[in-house]
Amino acid sequence: MPAVENTNGHDIIVIGASAGGVEALRNIAAGLPSDLKAAVFVVLHLPPGGTSVLPSILDRAGDLPAAHAVDGEAVVPGRIYVAPPDNHMLLEDGTVRLAAGPRENSHRPAIDPLFRSAASSYGPSAIGVVLSGVLDDGTAGLAAVKAAGGVTVVQNPEDALYPGMPRSAIAYVTPEHVVPGAAIAGLLARLVEQTPAPVPDPPLEPDAVLEESFVAVDRGASDNPQPGVPSGFTCPECSGALWETEEDGVVRFRCRTGHQYSLETLLSEQSGSIEAALWSALRALEERGAMLRRIAQRLSQRGSPSAAFRHARNADQAVEQALLLRQALHSLHWPVEESQPDADEAVEQVP
Repeated sequence: MPAVENTNGHDIIVIGASAGGVEALRNIAAGLPSDLKAAVFVVLHLPPGGTSVLPSILDRAGDLPAAHAVDGEAVVPGRIYVAPPDNHMLLEDGTVRLAAGPRENSHRPAIDPLFRSAASSYGPSAIGVVLSGVLDDGTAGLAAVKAAGGVTVVQNPEDALYPGMPRSAIAYVTPEHVVPGAAIAGLLARLVEQTPAPVPDPPLEPDAVLEESFVAVDRGASDNPQPGVPSGFTCPECSGALWETEEDGVVRFRCRTGHQYSLETLLSEQSGSIEAALWSALRALEERGAMLRRIAQRLSQRGSPSAAFRHARNADQAVEQALLLRQALHSLHWPVEESQPDADEAVEQVP
């Protein structure tokens, strides 16, 4: 899809946030002028089935009206569109699209699909903003915005409640602007009035454009050629093979069904899978011990002491193995930030 060049200014602002990002979002909404000549699109990570009060928070904070996006509605300047729970939000030819496609980085809505669609449809007219959050969500999407000639903005990690996302974006994307959360609104207001740079040649890498189609429900991800090379890893969600790609220095993993992961998110999901597998093994060992003990009792009652002793001994071994596994589980410590609160918890904490 060719990028749409805006000669009057940057009229599309896409913002991604996770844990700790609500306060920064509220400051941005409070600082944006009522006559802003750009539409603002916000993705805040939320759990499926959860409720989001973010539109009301942003609506009360400033002069711009804020609401959950509606599939098929037109892009109108001076409004804040918030991705609803369990839906990706995409931009396509002046229209907002919602898609219940595959999760990215274990999230739906996810930041990267919105950023990629803005880069694809609006090119240098887009502004991408990454706020507080854990791991590295938003990095690949921000890289797509930059590759398409858009402007990239990142909250200063020293100012962010959770600096993981800003640090990753700075390391891999080298954004044009790194500012505290309180200064982002003023910066955005100035950037909107600036004339975008010429469209780069090519405006966006083909693989980066292709990724956007993997979250749309009306396009067949499974029938498309899989970009990248086999990684040797499997998808934590569907157990399918993962393909690995690297664009602008950002490594991505994608399975045939469309689930996508960054490096840090894949590591985090693998850690969770390992723990789940260990708990499953513990449960199986304890059930085996209980079953062997029951068989031993029945054999003893039937006058088969030798067989009963053998089964009782095997039951003891299963119990010992289960105890060792339980001790190992209690001592597990994964050196990643998955223990941080979700963004929905942060929303509930904001009055």
